[in-house]
Amino acid sequence: MTQAANTASFVDQFDSHGAWRREFAARLKQLGDWLNQHELMDASIAERIQQLEAQMRSDKVMVAFVAEFSRGKSELINAIFFATYGRRIMPASAGRTTMCPTELGWDGDVPPCLRLLPIETRLRSESLMEWRHSPEKWTRIDLDVNDPAQLATAFEKVSEVVKVTVDEARALGFWHDDAPQDNPRQDAQGDVEVPRWRHALINIAHPLLKQGLVILDTPGLNAIGAEPELTVSLIPQAHAVVFILSADTGVTKSDLAIWKEHLITEQTDYSSRLVVLNKIDTLWDALSTPEQIRNSVERQRQSSADILELPASQVIPVSAQKGLVAKVTGDAGLLRASQLPQLEQALSDGMMGQRKKILLAAVSGSIGDLRKEVSHVIGLRRRDLAEQMMELRGLRGKNANVIKHMKSRIEAEQAEFDASGQRIHAVRSVHLKLLREVFTALGTSTLRAELRQLNEALRQPGIKLGARRAYGETFGRLRDIFVHTKQLNGEIHNMLATSFRQLNAEFGFSLQTPREPELARYQTDLDAVERSHAQYLGLGNTFRLAQPEFADRLVRALATRLRVVFESALGEVELWNKSAASQLDAQLRERRKNFARRLEAIERIQNAAVTLDERIQELDSQDNKSVELDAKLAQLTTMLVDTPVELYSKSAVLAQEFPTTQSAALA
Repeated sequence: MTQAANTASFVDQFDSHGAWRREFAARLKQLGDWLNQHELMDASIAERIQQLEAQMRSDKVMVAFVAEFSRGKSELINAIFFATYGRRIMPASAGRTTMCPTELGWDGDVPPCLRLLPIETRLRSESLMEWRHSPEKWTRIDLDVNDPAQLATAFEKVSEVVKVTVDEARALGFWHDDAPQDNPRQDAQGDVEVPRWRHALINIAHPLLKQGLVILDTPGLNAIGAEPELTVSLIPQAHAVVFILSADTGVTKSDLAIWKEHLITEQTDYSSRLVVLNKIDTLWDALSTPEQIRNSVERQRQSSADILELPASQVIPVSAQKGLVAKVTGDAGLLRASQLPQLEQALSDGMMGQRKKILLAAVSGSIGDLRKEVSHVIGLRRRDLAEQMMELRGLRGKNANVIKHMKSRIEAEQAEFDASGQRIHAVRSVHLKLLREVFTALGTSTLRAELRQLNEALRQPGIKLGARRAYGETFGRLRDIFVHTKQLNGEIHNMLATSFRQLNAEFGFSLQTPREPELARYQTDLDAVERSHAQYLGLGNTFRLAQPEFADRLVRALATRLRVVFESALGEVELWNKSAASQLDAQLRERRKNFARRLEAIERIQNAAVTLDERIQELDSQDNKSVELDAKLAQLTTMLVDTPVELYSKSAVLAQEFPTTQSAALA
């Protein structure tokens, strides 16, 4: 069995996922071009297509590797993702290596580089997300992706430490008077070592990273606890968390603390958590039989599963070090013994399978709404054509005076319709007035005011025994905002339904009230954010919360995540508004065109430019083309919402056109 066959599972799944996204983008562009060509693109439809494009382009899959120090995280990352370099890329020597949280990803607008945020930024209140928008504050090292030695040397920077006084360590969050057992060791001068960097961003054109994979390598418990944004934002939003234990120690006290405090809540989806029992090679005793070694590994696996309250199937024994060596040397037997392929298979089946399912469900809903809107526009055209044909058939056998009278009647209808603009404007005004209330409720200023109030409560002097209550009250008010927004949306929906019925009756429109925005999922997101923050409010963090700087960072991390929830909800309301407005605009536009076409037909008949029967045939031909448009729309949208199974089966062919596997040359 070749090395490629052994290690293809995770890579192939990711390749297939990327192939599907590229195929989807190509088909979406085809649909957009076709809609423009046939004048079927309005503001609402254009917005839906832009959202789908952005969703596919920005879709990221994050895998977070979490563990206490010296569990082999970096070696595992090397073995899974960087073995084709033929050496270690991430620092993975004995002892503490990754001293600061490290993200590996790819941004095509930024050259390959390593960016390092100085640890001193912890003394400031800005969140990590805010620091990301200040690249000049980071130390940058350019990377040569074709030079493995240069990469490895550069990545060693994440291991750097700096000596500070105890007071400085306390201010930075690495020294806690209430937990002396967790404090770093003092040297002869009384100083202590702390990480030199607060956060590292590695931008590298690795094939998997270019397809949207983001790897998060986290340091140990003490460093995790000192950086709120890790546990309340980055780790909870990861699509999979790989928690690493050491086979020779099993679940230690600090391992269990990370698991319970940062990775698991009552509502956690356990299927997104994989536990790696690393370093099983330490149990490969030359004096034991293979069966005795297997039994020893299995006992440790079952014990770890019991302590973590997981099915044993989610605890995977691995030797990352032997797996890396096996891949580099092409030793198939050693690779099997390392059991690394089983972990890669679990990652591909669990994480990638879940990501495909979520993304496809989101895509299907948007495409269904888009198809419905375009079909409605085509239906309007067909209705107008049918009315014209009926009108013209009624002229058969009539004299010129009757035809002239019909022209006058159409002109009168057109004038009456043009005069009705004031009533339609009134509908828009009421609609926009109610919408402004929604925009205010979900706006940035409202959220900022709520978080300012929370921050003031947390900054009160003394130990924050009331922190949990302050958080509870804040999230209670945030939920009330969504309840109020839902009520406003209901009022808007009822107003639109009444107005649309009146316009349909008076002008023969076929306006349909768009479905009310579904905000329940954003309330669910709000609950998830609260749960992730609740982990910080126990007695174990009481003294940290007593530090104003820490409270500031916690609230800013909360703001970063809540802003995404509120902006996403607001975006859905805006799309709903555009759907209603675009529908009205489309029918107004089609009605005006209809008047123009009817008058043109009468004039052509009067001037003998075309016979009555010829004009009826023209309209009949246009109706047939509209039927063809609807059929083509069904074909194009069905291609988009096709299940990925067919595309994944073509991944080998697509990979030839779009080389993305680890064997491809790094660009």
